[in-house]
Amino acid sequence: MTNFPKQIREWYFQHGRRLPWRDTKDPYKIWISEIILQQTRVDQGLQYFHRFIKAFPSVQSLARASETRLMQLWQGLGYYSRARNLHHAAQTIVNEHNATIPQTYEKINTLKGIGPYTAAAIASFAYNLPHAVVDGNVYRVLSRYFASDIPIDSSAGKKYFFSLANELLDKKDPATHNQAIMDLGALICKPTKPLCHQCPVSQHCAAFATGTQQDFPVKSKRTTRKKRHLNFLIIISDEHIVIEKRIGNDIWNGLFQFPVIESSEPFTVARISDHLKIKNKISSLKITKLLEKKHLLTHQELHSVFFKIDFPSEEDFRKWVNTTPFETIALNRINEIPFPQLIQQNLKKLLPPGES
Repeated sequence: MTNFPKQIREWYFQHGRRLPWRDTKDPYKIWISEIILQQTRVDQGLQYFHRFIKAFPSVQSLARASETRLMQLWQGLGYYSRARNLHHAAQTIVNEHNATIPQTYEKINTLKGIGPYTAAAIASFAYNLPHAVVDGNVYRVLSRYFASDIPIDSSAGKKYFFSLANELLDKKDPATHNQAIMDLGALICKPTKPLCHQCPVSQHCAAFATGTQQDFPVKSKRTTRKKRHLNFLIIISDEHIVIEKRIGNDIWNGLFQFPVIESSEPFTVARISDHLKIKNKISSLKITKLLEKKHLLTHQELHSVFFKIDFPSEEDFRKWVNTTPFETIALNRINEIPFPQLIQQNLKKLLPPGES
């Protein structure tokens, strides 16, 4: 155990990943990278990081950004609450901290969207403060190394591994230590098929000694996905298309979508027709099913069907749209609108040729 910090440090200097946010002590860039990398692979997050820093090179520019512009840059990353929390935290930093990211773990941890892991990452990487990071990679390395069967998703498990990580931390160089243990988990101690024979600490790893690597880490909870049926309406008239902004405390808050009818079961063309006739008092519509898609989120399973709705005339369309909370935009502006990935990836299949 006493050689653990030295062994992973030496391994890291030879094999660690070279990433742009590791070549800086700028707490702003480190913060942005950490938020982007939550729930995002490094290879995907890299392009978003460069794009984001180019658009918002400082915390002041991020604080001034419009929500629509922010969502455009975040489009495709998912977990859009991360972007909204970034925006809120940037405004707090500008208004309450003189545009300077706090320099203590405790104060960093008070910012919106920042928890113990991200606070420890910023504190150690930017300010070299002795705080251990504990992410999925670290949980996996430590649970296998000590063959600990304490569930990592339990209160006791989080407390135990947090304490253990800080006990092992190289207090003289916490930044390098934290990067090393995370890279060890990402590159060697993988969730499946770990490369144990390349691991610098395998000779003292309890799970490796007993061949039980796949038994760790232990989790007590299983993620269940809620099924939702979303029926999207593609309504185009006079080179304009109907959209709406999602509000409320649901997925995709702040993004735009096509008008949607949520149902407890799949809708057919006939069911869509009946719904619109009864609820919206619309008759004589032409309805065509365009596309069906299944989209998996962490806690939701979305079954989406896209229907094209054609009104008999422009006049009928205008009468209807003027009684709704929806808005219309010119088709040639569609790429300016931040849509959820489910919609963005399928625009070419949903719109007339040349409009996506």
